Parts: sequence; structure tokens; C-alpha cells
Amino acid sequence: MTAQTDTLPPLKLFLAAPRGFCAGVDRAIKIVEMALEKWGAPVYVRHEIVHNKFVVDALRDKGAVFVEELDDCPPDRPVVFSAHGVPKAVPAEAARREMIAVDATCPLVTKVHNEAARHFENGVQLIMIGHAGHPETVGTMGQLPEGEVLLVETVADVADLQVRDEARLAFITQTTLSVDDTAEIAAALMQRFPAILAPAHEDICYATTNRQMAVKAVAPRIDALLVIGAPNSSNSKRLVEVGKAAGCSYSQLIQRATDIDWRALAGIKAVGITAGASAPEVLVNEVIDAFRARFETTVELVETAVETVEFKVPRLLREPA
Repeated sequence: MTAQTDTLPPLKLFLAAPRGFCAGVDRAIKIVEMALEKWGAPVYVRHEIVHNKFVVDALRDKGAVFVEELDDCPPDRPVVFSAHGVPKAVPAEAARREMIAVDATCPLVTKVHNEAARHFENGVQLIMIGHAGHPETVGTMGQLPEGEVLLVETVADVADLQVRDEARLAFITQTTLSVDDTAEIAAALMQRFPAILAPAHEDICYATTNRQMAVKAVAPRIDALLVIGAPNSSNSKRLVEVGKAAGCSYSQLIQRATDIDWRALAGIKAVGITAGASAPEVLVNEVIDAFRARFETTVELVETAVETVEFKVPRLLREPA
């Protein structure tokens, strides 16, 4: 008499690509690691270097100390500014205190900062499409004097705007927004203010756009979408929203495989997996392994773009100590 073995239910995993780390996140993490190599621990980091607990904890284990304000940093230790960017007053204060400061702001965020500064020099008032309180929005608005950048989060906000001169306006955006939602807000701005200047090139970064496109390609083929990312990660939360809008009603944000609600996935046949731009691939593999332990899985890659972008680290870190 032969023993019967339980067979696992079949499941198709659709792995979205691109997913996970973008060039700006990869650069920011390298900057902290190189600062630790150059100056030793501790190295202070103002705000989470990127929005991912796994990444932050790993850097903390190596000697990084994460703080919210410059006042929390001793003047005799290096400080790194996060990938999201900081208000102009922060590096100015670091310079006043004669601190070693390393800027890990994503170059694509810096591009928006430069864009804002250029408009300000030309006497143009800015309207920023973004999320109130997000570090990137705070940093970008903090490039200019108070009142020079007005924030809108929704189409409804556009109607309430009080501007200085309708003929001298431009808009910029946070780099991690929903492409579709931002297009709607931009259209509302241009309808109300026909003379408003739009960005010469899209402010929403290539990585955010590519990850959203990949989710749109996967969504019609799946019963559930899992987005690996942090609850304070703007681009990760947008992926959940994009998945739902593209037809996958069960789209959930998880930080780790331990967050998966297996009861909610009972009876499903196809699951999509993606990761926000701050989530490392090791967490994707962890989720795939969790499915393989419970299902007879097959994995299909759905690739909508190939990313080859790389950003250099600051010269300060490339110079000998």
C-alpha cells in the first residue's frame, strides 16, 4: 500500500518588470555605505535614506544613525541627506555648522529643484502637484521662499487656488505620483490657467512610470496583485492604486512575505507581484518562495521596459579620505 502525498494547488505568478530598486535609490544606498567606509560609524542620515524598513535596518546595522532633523546630528560626524531631497535651508545650516554633508538627493528630484529655481528667477510662481507632508514635496517647496510654490493634491484643489498672476505661472510635480492622476490634475491646471508653463520634460521619474506601465500590463491577467513596499512609500502606494484602476480589485501593499493574507488568496489561480522603487529584490524572492511553499507555482515575467539608467555618486565620496 503506497502512501498518498498531498498535491499543492496550481498557481501562476506573473512577475512585473521593471520592479524594485531604481537608479536613484541604488545610488542613495551606495552613498550611505561609501560614507561609512570612508569616515567610519556612525554616519548620520537625515530622514530614512529611502522608504523601506528592510533597507534602513540593514544600514543601521552597519552604523548609520537615522534622525529627522539636523539638530539631532553632532557637528563632528558626517550627515547624509535622503534621496527625497531637503529644503534649501538644511544644507545651508549644515554649512554654517561646518558639517561634512553628503547629498543623496535623487538627480531626478534635483532636476525638479533646478526647474523651480529657474522659474523663480524669471518671476514665475510655481504650482506643485504632490502629496502634502511627503519629504520630496517638503524638500521641493522648500527650495523657494514661502508662498512661491502652491500645492495641489487633487483636481478639486485646482479650483481653490489663489495665484499672484495668472499670466506668470508654471507647474511641477512630485516624481513618484500616479501618471494618470497627475495628467488629470495637469489638464485641470491648463484649463483654468491657459498660460501656465508645463515641464519641458515629464517630472514623474522614468522608474515610477515604468513600474506603473508594468502593473497595467499584468493587471488583466491576475486575480490578485501584491506590491512589495513600505506604507510611507509614495511610488509603492501608487502601484496599488494603478492595479485597482487597471482591473485588479484585490491589490495589496505588503512589506514582507509575512504580511500576505493567505485566506484572502484562497482559490485564486493567478497572482501578480511587483515592488516599489525602494524595495530590494531579496524581498521579491522571499514572497515567491512563500508561494512555492503553498502552491505548485509557475512564474512568468511580464517585462514592459528595460532600465539601464545609472547615477554617479558625489565626488566627495570618490575622493580619497
